[in-house]
Amino acid sequence: MTWRPLPDADGPAPRPLTDGLDRVLRGLGAPPVDVLTRIFAAWPELVGDAVADAARPVRLDDGRLVVAVDDPVWASQLRWMSTELVERIAATIGAGHVTAVDVRVRSERP
Repeated sequence: MTWRPLPDADGPAPRPLTDGLDRVLRGLGAPPVDVLTRIFAAWPELVGDAVADAARPVRLDDGRLVVAVDDPVWASQLRWMSTELVERIAATIGAGHVTAVDVRVRSERP
């Protein structure tokens, strides 16, 4: 079978995948894709390299940024700096997207 364009080749141009994802996320009550990608991309700058090596953002639930850490010591550090971290995130991506930080210690697997 040879390739042929669709009958309406002069129709609207393809839309970016993020448009569809944003629509789905909005329906689920989640933030837009760019909010998540900007937080994940800026993570080392937001927390510093040492913390970024031991902790990573996992998800954003109703304004609560869930962060997974390797060790309880890092959990304490992130909890201590959570107010400052929310302020840094607001300065980087805009206010209101992240209102709190929820830190979880990853369970070690053999």
